[in-house]
Amino acid sequence: MAREISRTHLPFAMPDSPHALSQEWKNLTFMHWEVQPEKLESYIPEGLELDLFEGKAYVGVIPFQMKNVRPRLLPAVPGISTFPEFNIRTYVKKNGKAGVLFLTLEAQSRITCWHAPRAYGLPYRYAKCQLRVSNEKFVWKSKNVRDGSSLEGECKLTGNQRKAEKDTLEYFLFERYSLYTEHNEKLHMAYTLHEPWIFQDGEVTISNNSLSQSYELGIDVMNPQHVHASSGVYVLTWPIQEVVE
Repeated sequence: MAREISRTHLPFAMPDSPHALSQEWKNLTFMHWEVQPEKLESYIPEGLELDLFEGKAYVGVIPFQMKNVRPRLLPAVPGISTFPEFNIRTYVKKNGKAGVLFLTLEAQSRITCWHAPRAYGLPYRYAKCQLRVSNEKFVWKSKNVRDGSSLEGECKLTGNQRKAEKDTLEYFLFERYSLYTEHNEKLHMAYTLHEPWIFQDGEVTISNNSLSQSYELGIDVMNPQHVHASSGVYVLTWPIQEVVE
C-alpha cells in the first residue's frame, strides 16, 4: 500500500486517478552547471519551452539508486526493482507546469532500459553502474555498454540539511513535480509526487565524465558549479499523458 504524501507544497494538483508506480530515489548527488540555452536547443522537443532561472539555463547530472520500483498493488521484485541510475537532465515547462527533461538515463536494469523507451519514450540506456555509501560519502561509477561513455567520482556530504526556499536557485532545481518526454512523435508528461526535498551541500571529486562530455554542452564537465546531496525521497508517479495546447 502506498504511503501518504502531503500535497500542500505542490505548485499544481496531481491527477485524481490512482498512481501507476511507487519507488524510492536514494543517495543522490546533484551536480549542476549553467549552460548556454542554444546548447540545449537540439534536445528540446517541439512545443516544450526551456525553463530559465534569472535568464540562465541549467543542466544536472545525478547519480543515485532507484529502490523498490513497483506497480501499484504489486510487490517489489528482488534483483529487478532496485538498481543504480545516472541521469542527465535539464529544466523545462509547458502550460505553466515546470518539469524536467532527460537527455539520458543510464541504468543497470535491462528490463527498464528495454521497457521505458518503448512505453514512455524515456531515453534509458543500459550501463554498468555502481553506487556505494560510506562515511558521509557517495561513491559512484557508470559505463555505458555500447559507447563506453562513463561517469566516475564521489561526493562528500557537507553542511546542514535543509529545504529549498521559494524563489531561490535551489527551489528551481529541486522542486519539480513532472517530467516531459517525446513519445510516438508527440509531447507527453507524467506527474511525480513526493515530499519537499531535504538536502545538504556536497563536495565532488570527478575522475571521469565522458558521459556529460559526449553531449557537447560547452561546460567544464569535471567541475560542477553547484553540488548538493540528499538521502532521498519516496515517490509516486502517474502514467504519461499527451500534452494538449
